[in-house]
Amino acid sequence: MNTPHEHSRYLTLGMMLVATNMRLPITMMPGLMHSLQQTIGLPSSLAGLITTIPLLTFAVMSPLIARWGRRFGNEWTIYVMLILLAVGSYLRVIPTVASLLLGTFLIGIGVDSGNVLIPAVIKDNFPTKINVATSEYTLSMLLIGSLGTGLSGVLAAHWPLSLTIAVLSAIGLVNLVVWLPNLKFNHPAPVITAHHTPDTHPSVWRTPRAWIVTAFFGLQALVYYSLLTWLPTILSTRGFSTIAAGNLVTVMQLAGLPLAYLVPTLSNSHRGTAAMIGTVGVGFIGGTAGILLPHFSFSVAVLLCLLLGFGSGAAFNLAVIFFTQQTTNGFETADLSGMAQSAGYLLAAAGPVLFGWLGQLSWSLVLWLAIGFSALLTLAGVLVYRRDTIYD
Repeated sequence: MNTPHEHSRYLTLGMMLVATNMRLPITMMPGLMHSLQQTIGLPSSLAGLITTIPLLTFAVMSPLIARWGRRFGNEWTIYVMLILLAVGSYLRVIPTVASLLLGTFLIGIGVDSGNVLIPAVIKDNFPTKINVATSEYTLSMLLIGSLGTGLSGVLAAHWPLSLTIAVLSAIGLVNLVVWLPNLKFNHPAPVITAHHTPDTHPSVWRTPRAWIVTAFFGLQALVYYSLLTWLPTILSTRGFSTIAAGNLVTVMQLAGLPLAYLVPTLSNSHRGTAAMIGTVGVGFIGGTAGILLPHFSFSVAVLLCLLLGFGSGAAFNLAVIFFTQQTTNGFETADLSGMAQSAGYLLAAAGPVLFGWLGQLSWSLVLWLAIGFSALLTLAGVLVYRRDTIYD
């Protein structure tokens, strides 16, 4: 087992704040979309970019951030990226379309440092408490992310747009202060010389099992973001009002929160990991299949969205656990995380577009496609589960 790195007593709080900054800058924007269109004249044709830009940024930047973490240390790399995130957040306070898009681009880069490097920080600093540290990290991210959309809409109804964005972005400034003590404990990769060659494994990009982990992460992101985007529309075609459909999607998001605790806790055993993989399959496949029913009540719709939330929560948290469980040190964790999120978010960015195009033909076809992807996701989870690390 790896020896824990010496670290600041503020590391856990810093990681939780990084986690909140990984979702809130993105999830708060849908609730502000109407205000953006009225205040700065954001055209509908560009509104989708507010979500797409970060996803594409994740795909491009993830391998680079993993490399920078090795060279300069995870703690310093995260801090520099947090600075970019704060700059991007407050660029969006300026009421122009150009500053909104540029700020969103910088936010995408800043957010991705947490996506890629926090699992590595957990691996290095809490090797005997990975489940607890991962729970704190994912629960903070999912809770604040779930609340972000509704909170931003409430604030925007009472405050000017710029003030709303500035207040919601303040947590990024707090994160900059809290993360400072961690810079003293920065750990770049050791320099390899002729007299010192640390034990290394092949690049994760050349490791077949790393591609299975990548497939698992990519498929869970594709199914989740595609359903998040189009489920309100699909539910509307099933006879639910716009408000009811939106509330049902919120139920789906909140239902994943308990899994942020259950997955890391149960994944210490093979039986627990198997149960969580089963939850992914039952949740995604069962929840999606239920929506194919021609008629169902609101209470049944709540149950189906709970199933989808359980499936998505289990899938995302398992993906994070796989990054730490399937590698032998923090740098390998960052490499695997960067690889999986690069390809995974590229896939996720394409999913809503594909589902939207197919939806013009038949929403039932979209649901069957989601079931197919969910089955592949479950299969990928089973294949990862069968080996202790990607190098076995």
